[in-house]
Amino acid sequence: MKIVKRFLIFILVLFILGILTSFAIVSYGTVTRPVEYTNYVNKYSEEYDVDPLLIMSVIKVESNFKEDVKSHMNAVGLMQIIPDTGKWVAEKIDVDYSDDILKDPETNIKLGTYYLSYLISHFQDNDLAIAAYNGGMGNVDNWIKDGIVGKNGVGLENIPIKEAKNYVVKVDEQYEVYTRYYKGETLEDGMEKSPLRWFKNYFKQIKSFIYEF
Repeated sequence: MKIVKRFLIFILVLFILGILTSFAIVSYGTVTRPVEYTNYVNKYSEEYDVDPLLIMSVIKVESNFKEDVKSHMNAVGLMQIIPDTGKWVAEKIDVDYSDDILKDPETNIKLGTYYLSYLISHFQDNDLAIAAYNGGMGNVDNWIKDGIVGKNGVGLENIPIKEAKNYVVKVDEQYEVYTRYYKGETLEDGMEKSPLRWFKNYFKQIKSFIYEF
């Protein structure tokens, strides 16, 4: 019995270490990569009442904070805004539109944050809003109507567009890490580059995980 007990403890320890190592890799990759334009994120998160860490998560997944990125779908800039969407949003917030404004970091974040706010208000659920940001509001409305996903975000694993389904997972993962590290703090450019911050928060995460376990 002692051998079996020791073996089970060994397996449990390996399991815990595996989870912690996985979190360490993901979180380290997140906090040691560029986090910029936080002045615009702070400004428009307050103006449009969107969690700044959610905006950061979308930017991270969409462009990794590279302002000159353009996708094969013609999405442009930090928050990867498609021109048709950009024009629609610009009309909503009374901004003179041209495709070139999507290349401007501040304007891109302003338009993207408003659109994210609009989707959150429409669906009353962050995950559904995230799915719509990638897969289209009309598609998500139809998925809800057809019973593929619920109005409260239940059943997101049933999203029929693989890219949109994976997109929700990626944004949620980034949001979880950012929340662990920066919740309650004023975002500033470069704040993620401190190794001391990473070690401090990583060991805090270990303590939290052990307590919850």
